[in-house]
Amino acid sequence: MRVYLDNAATTPLDAEVMKAMCTVMENNYGNPSSIHAYGREARALIEKSRKTIANLLHTSPAEIFFTSSGTEADNTAIRCGIVDNNITHAITTSIEHHAVIHTLEAMQKAGTIKLSFVNIDSKGNIDYAHLEQLLQDNERSFVSLMHANNEIGTLTDIERVGDICEQYNAIFHCDTVQTMGHFPHDLTKLKVHFLVCAAHKFHGPKGVGFLHINHKIKIKPLIYGGSQERNMRGGTENVYGIVGLAKALELAYADMEQHRAYIQGLKSYMKGQLIENIPGVLFNGETDEAKSLYTVLNVSFPETDMADMLLFNLDIAGISASGGSACSSGTDIGSHVLTGIGASSTRPSVRFSFSKYNTKDEIDFVVNKVRELFAVNA
Repeated sequence: MRVYLDNAATTPLDAEVMKAMCTVMENNYGNPSSIHAYGREARALIEKSRKTIANLLHTSPAEIFFTSSGTEADNTAIRCGIVDNNITHAITTSIEHHAVIHTLEAMQKAGTIKLSFVNIDSKGNIDYAHLEQLLQDNERSFVSLMHANNEIGTLTDIERVGDICEQYNAIFHCDTVQTMGHFPHDLTKLKVHFLVCAAHKFHGPKGVGFLHINHKIKIKPLIYGGSQERNMRGGTENVYGIVGLAKALELAYADMEQHRAYIQGLKSYMKGQLIENIPGVLFNGETDEAKSLYTVLNVSFPETDMADMLLFNLDIAGISASGGSACSSGTDIGSHVLTGIGASSTRPSVRFSFSKYNTKDEIDFVVNKVRELFAVNA
């Protein structure tokens, strides 16, 4: 048996998404910027997809801009949101995705901004009082906080963050790559300026995403070279990718509660089985289900001589997952997230992440293999 439990990295393509994309690839090869019939047909597909996405998020199609990835969307929001609005202070956490933290650190190094980090606890929860203090103590700020951490799954109350940011006239960018397609986002209620999506996280294609830009904020393009995306992003649009994105999000919203209940059940079952079968096992991140992304379970295993080989051994056993450990020194290459929450550097950690395609039998298979590995190396 082979088991794929690395869905936080990427998900398998839904068959209905593949079908929709293949139809476009076969029949709609015109350049959407061309004025002839082939171009107009391609353009119509893009705008239909934009409208589908906007309707699901309860926003205007004019606020949806297609990109090549969540990383590009994050970079556009951060770089342009800061520079084009004359912001000199940014706030984030030490456990954001590298697309966010590396971008902000590069801007700090260039002297564009001063960068502040919000305090977090050992589960990855942010200190909202500290966030408010940072906003009080500085000029107008750019706040970048993710909805759910991609390694440990801890959720941030982004409605609360939005309210705080509004109080201090701050610009709020939220990396929602891990929660788009898994949680509903109602942009009539959420006070956010930038919101990010990558289609491959919810059974859509790789190489396409979008950036939601609130109409209240104005920025210039990150990528120049054409008038595409209403002069906001140069480059010929990935037509079949955009169609696939919209289809995947539509499917995700149609069965979201059913899939959420099913996947949460798998996560809870695996957690219980690991506790029962692996003495000393712990879990990184928020343990309260209401405060944790239901697709992610980060497991902290007991100290073992095979720590460096754990993922390799799982792979040999047919199990695909990801993970690592906290950095034990400034030169170690480890998980900045686990280091940020103070996790043990001597315990190997594995992120198991689930999708609608996983089964209870697969969970049993994985737990048995893990138990065998630790029994052999006891």
